[in-house]
Amino acid sequence: MKRFILAYLLITVILRAEAQNYVPTSQQVEAFFNTKTLVVLDDNPLLLYNILIKEAVQQSWEITEYDFITFSEFEQYKNDPSYSFLITTDVTFDRDKLRARYKFLNLLLGGNYRRLTDMPDLCPVPLAYLNTDEENYGYKLEIFIRFVQNHVRLLRQSPRISSSNVFSYYNDNIRPGVRNKILYLLQHELAPEVNTKEKIARYYPYPVEIVTREQIEQAIKERDDRIVFLHKVGPEGTRLRARCYKILIGAGDANFYYFDHHMIEMPKRPDGIMASDFRRLARR
Repeated sequence: MKRFILAYLLITVILRAEAQNYVPTSQQVEAFFNTKTLVVLDDNPLLLYNILIKEAVQQSWEITEYDFITFSEFEQYKNDPSYSFLITTDVTFDRDKLRARYKFLNLLLGGNYRRLTDMPDLCPVPLAYLNTDEENYGYKLEIFIRFVQNHVRLLRQSPRISSSNVFSYYNDNIRPGVRNKILYLLQHELAPEVNTKEKIARYYPYPVEIVTREQIEQAIKERDDRIVFLHKVGPEGTRLRARCYKILIGAGDANFYYFDHHMIEMPKRPDGIMASDFRRLARR
């Protein structure tokens, strides 16, 4: 998906730099359920992202009424509190020495906010590094649509979660059921120390399969409750010393079973899931 070139791009980047630290209030969460969600598309109607996000929302969005708008129409609606927005944004993190840029999927609340940076963000989800091929994450969009809804419902049912943020909650609450699932992994997303089933078994003696992207896509399509798969967000073969996100997602229930990230530092901390992640999973 091409980068937004409107003036709001730079503001959006700054906003998302603090995404991990933002915690929605219970009032904001409740207000969301009374909105109509506008899914913000790129102005180019032929982009793959537009096609895939439309399909995903039409298939699985059920928590509010929804409609689709283009990014150029966003300005018209963003100050209206009767709307929420499902939108992709470009993200940097102020604390990172290298200002790597990421693409997030965000659920924002509309309202009379002076700046775009003030708009409440109910659920930021990392999709990819900026300019990564859409095909690396596009086939997962439907499950992210389901997760966003799961998360907002969780915030509504358990306001105590608002004492933390979306990342630390899932990082600190690894689901023990992951060991009863089959873990689907892509070969290129494994660190060298765990790039075979035999190596992985030294740290994680539970069901694992090294599969193709098509097999993960099929598991998502079938909502296969036996499968948990890795969603890895990294710089994809570049030399960037930036963040590598590692998220395990249930193909059936669309829940996050594991969420963590590390700063890439070759060769000790490569762009991929590592032995330390498998050790942690095995302990839960």
